[in-house]
Amino acid sequence: MASRRGSSSVTLPTGHTLAYTRTSEVDDLPHATKKKMADHLRRFETMFTMTPQRMRMIVEAFKDSLELGLSKSGQVPMIPTYVFGWPSGEETGEFLAVDLGGTNLRVCLVKLNGGGKFEITQAKYRLTEEQKQEDGEKLFDFCGKCLKAFTDSIVESGELSKDRILPLGFTFSYPCSQEKIDHGTLIRWTKGFGAPNTEGRDVVEMFRNSLSQHDVPAEVVALTCDTTGTLIASHYVNPDTKIACIFGTGCNAAYMERVRDIPKIAHLGIDPEAEMAINCEWGAFDSFEHEHLPRTKYDITIDETSNKPGEQAFEKLISGRYLGEILRLIICELIDEGVVFLGQNTYKIEIPYSFDTAFLSLMESDPTDELLMVIGIFSHFFALETTLAERQFFRALARLVGRRAARLSACGIAAIVSKMGYLEEGCSVGADGSLYNKYPGFADRIHEGLQDIFGEKGRNIVTHHAEDGSGIGSAIVAAMTKLRKDQGLYSNL
Repeated sequence: MASRRGSSSVTLPTGHTLAYTRTSEVDDLPHATKKKMADHLRRFETMFTMTPQRMRMIVEAFKDSLELGLSKSGQVPMIPTYVFGWPSGEETGEFLAVDLGGTNLRVCLVKLNGGGKFEITQAKYRLTEEQKQEDGEKLFDFCGKCLKAFTDSIVESGELSKDRILPLGFTFSYPCSQEKIDHGTLIRWTKGFGAPNTEGRDVVEMFRNSLSQHDVPAEVVALTCDTTGTLIASHYVNPDTKIACIFGTGCNAAYMERVRDIPKIAHLGIDPEAEMAINCEWGAFDSFEHEHLPRTKYDITIDETSNKPGEQAFEKLISGRYLGEILRLIICELIDEGVVFLGQNTYKIEIPYSFDTAFLSLMESDPTDELLMVIGIFSHFFALETTLAERQFFRALARLVGRRAARLSACGIAAIVSKMGYLEEGCSVGADGSLYNKYPGFADRIHEGLQDIFGEKGRNIVTHHAEDGSGIGSAIVAAMTKLRKDQGLYSNL
């Protein structure tokens, strides 16, 4: 890339190559100066920076919230998953796994070979925004069609014999209330779904109807969420894993709890010494009351204009769905104040959710002195010209927003670690999701946050890239469930 004046180009991850003509910084548009930018930055630093003391207060409140959720239905749902204990690592057999995610429907054939080893064949089907909003029956009909096409293709290729009916693990990562493992009533849609006639209904039953309509050779044995699957899959491969987290479009965590410490299922007569995975649904922490989390006016705007105001308060501060929008709202406020982009047409950046969280990743990882990546983003997507001072300022803002998200994520992990007493012996946290995997420095900032909360001992808590929860994890849960029911253990659950 040429960094002299004249023309230059930059390649975006979307594959577009952007060519633009660099002009001298002293051009006809009135621009923000470096000093003015520094003053503004200080204001935002105060707003978005969290001290270790503040983080420890959040951890305490978070811990209380988790315990409340285990004893009765609280703000954080703490859903018992009916996944009993850890996998042995020796589970074997062939299983189907279906994941209805926020962007794709994923269908997998998983062969578990024991010894923590597996093979997987999979296909993905894109979900349109329209499909996410149309009737629930239609949505599940689409799932049935896709699964039928997939099973037909693996029968054809000889991977599956013609008349075999495979046990299926269904990954459905939306808050459900479960009374047994092969049943789940949708509490509410998240991640931008709004399909009517689904909330309050048993999604397994809806899915089974669609499977029988399309003659799919599968039997749903387990309903799990991706986070529970991630916990189980990561432990199957790395037995030090005690917690799993997702930091992506949504955010969530799962861990293994002793049944005696889950008062709300005491009536089921399960052995108090048994263990059961808990799906925290922790995106709901501090919802409605908003007493503990450091919300700025931008966060409040996002909440009030969202399709579920008041809900998922923690998620709205840390999930990939919202970080770009937080930055966009700050930029729009600065436009209104006449600080940036004076005399330019800003209509494109004024469109809600037009500023993708991926742009924050790119801005933070731009290696060039002139911040060519940042030039590219603003010129290509928003038709806006920027000065170097503005670009440095926007990058610093992206850092503040991204760092706060990671440090809040550390508070959630710390709450589980502290509740379960994992700090001394240390533990491994399987983490997944687009933010954790793709956002530069996200994992390092989580580790830094854990050390700010716990001091030196925080180093005992290590996150690692988790195993595939919605494919492999779902298949292992199906295997564990089939085995448990074949042994007649809690076969009604």
